[in-house]
Amino acid sequence: MSTNTKFHGVYPILYSFFDEHGALDRAAMVRQVEACIANGAHGIAVMGLATEVGKLDVNERRAVIEWVGEAINGRVPYAVTVGEGSVPGQIAFVKAAQAAGADWAILQPPAITGVPESAYVRFLGAVADKSEIPLAVQNAPGLMATSLSNQGLKELNRQHPNVCLLKGEGPATYLQQLMDDTDGAFDIFGGMAGIQFPDSLRAGCVGMIPAADLFDPQVKIYELMRQGTPASVAEAEQIHRELLPLIVFMMSSVENFIAYG
Repeated sequence: MSTNTKFHGVYPILYSFFDEHGALDRAAMVRQVEACIANGAHGIAVMGLATEVGKLDVNERRAVIEWVGEAINGRVPYAVTVGEGSVPGQIAFVKAAQAAGADWAILQPPAITGVPESAYVRFLGAVADKSEIPLAVQNAPGLMATSLSNQGLKELNRQHPNVCLLKGEGPATYLQQLMDDTDGAFDIFGGMAGIQFPDSLRAGCVGMIPAADLFDPQVKIYELMRQGTPASVAEAEQIHRELLPLIVFMMSSVENFIAYG
């Protein structure tokens, strides 16, 4: 496996934990970080669907990225998803993420429809112009309100080389085509809870960003696939088959996180 950046592996995206009064529970968040690091996470991510980012206000989002960054303290790479709806908002959140210790940030295209793709490229490019850390785009055709075409992503990288990673949400065949169409310009992390994790790695993904529930056996899958021997690949496939029923269940309960924690 080759990468354009130093980032690879399994990055569990953390849950937001709350106390009995409905306030964010910092101690529980710190315990979650420690559990992830102790069980082999290659990195940690926050502010995705698993963090229930759409249900947090801006002060809560800022608190989470600061608490998690302080808890990680540079021990593993740290990625923060940025979904603010304006260019100034995304620039400010990227800067806040960097100040909290983030090594890279994952930009979500604005949820605005009815505009040409070039508008999304300009939006994300304006954020990239002000970023001092590498950036990714979360591209999820069919899952998010807006996404970029493969050619749009290639153009974004051509204009802004610091946009050099992707969180690609889709089957392995889509990810393979994405890599081919963008000439390998991006390091791509798979999503969708790892439902096609072994095949995504075969397609060329550098890792995956799942929820924290199953990340430790998924770390093992990643390491076994990297070994690349017939025996290690067979073991990885067997572990993946055992996880699939729970992965499918989790994917069906994203809105309410029935499998929470």
